[in-house]
Amino acid sequence: MISKAKVRSEELNSCFEKLLMVAAGNSGVGVRMEGAVITEWKDIPMELLLRIVPLVDDRTAIVACGVCCGWRDAICFGLTQLSLSWCRKNMNNLVLSLAPKFTRLQTLILRQEYPQLEDNAVEAIANFCHDIQELDLSKSFKLSDHSLYALARGCPNITKLNISGCTSFSDGALEYLTNFCQKLKILNLCGCVKAATDRALQAIGRNCKMLQSLNLGWCDNVGDIGVMSLAYGCPDLKCLDLCGCVRITDDSVIALADKCLHLRSLDLYYCRNITDRAMYSLAHSRVNNKPSLWQSMKGRYDEEGLRSLNISQCTALTPSAVQTLCDTFPALHTCSGRHTLVMSGCLSLTSVHCACAVQAHRTLNTIPHTAH
Repeated sequence: MISKAKVRSEELNSCFEKLLMVAAGNSGVGVRMEGAVITEWKDIPMELLLRIVPLVDDRTAIVACGVCCGWRDAICFGLTQLSLSWCRKNMNNLVLSLAPKFTRLQTLILRQEYPQLEDNAVEAIANFCHDIQELDLSKSFKLSDHSLYALARGCPNITKLNISGCTSFSDGALEYLTNFCQKLKILNLCGCVKAATDRALQAIGRNCKMLQSLNLGWCDNVGDIGVMSLAYGCPDLKCLDLCGCVRITDDSVIALADKCLHLRSLDLYYCRNITDRAMYSLAHSRVNNKPSLWQSMKGRYDEEGLRSLNISQCTALTPSAVQTLCDTFPALHTCSGRHTLVMSGCLSLTSVHCACAVQAHRTLNTIPHTAH
């Protein structure tokens, strides 16, 4: 039976070989530095180590921490980005072990294939990693509201948070989080049915003025009150996913059209209460706000406006309204290979075409036909 000490030694040797390969440009020979050749791990200067570690995989970086106290301190101090998504088991214990050491982390990815994380791991992150700006906890089904309360108290600098699939979070806990984490720019709540409610969206609109991207996919408790509060409170919103939010109506889209002048991407898949009124409001908003947009963008007006729209299964829409919208926003394409205007399931909209498709049709008709 192979001893744990031997396995650990083999891991460290393998780690050292990987580090040297990166430092030497994968040449497989020793690294030469100031006349000396590095052939053993103890020869690597800390300055070089800190330049190598960001280039290797995260698992190797963690193993490298076990080489010696010097390496551990240097890596823990210098590493700002870490992903543990490769960990298929015992991720919770790994986080509990690493959080007190990696106190300088700014990005931490804990995406899981199956749920491993528990509240005590997130609490450890909140207690030690106060510089966290980007955190991915997606598919953490075991987490409860205690995790959000801990993050609110310990990680106020979060700008990007992914808690998609965390079905146990409540809207009260999410509201509490927004009171402290007001720098949020990107928030993924896809599938968070209990957390993503009108109450939570009102809190987001009230507290997160810098928000630019929000995913509310399949959050069927979201209604017009929440989306309208979001539109009025988050004017910098650029991307909004409302697919499966079956309760929203035209009023939500009208508010977004009036207040979110930089909206680039909107997903309304399966929102069957959306009618032509919403489409015309989006088109008219571009016309009505053209002077202010032109001035703010200093000549880059054509770059603004919708660039992606999904209205699949919005069966109440008519061709005339959607065509008007398509004509208003040149970046919306129906042509093959681009499809930034998605209309699957809307059989009544087959006549809607973007400018590219119309131009291609005209070009085809102008090609002279040779006699047979």
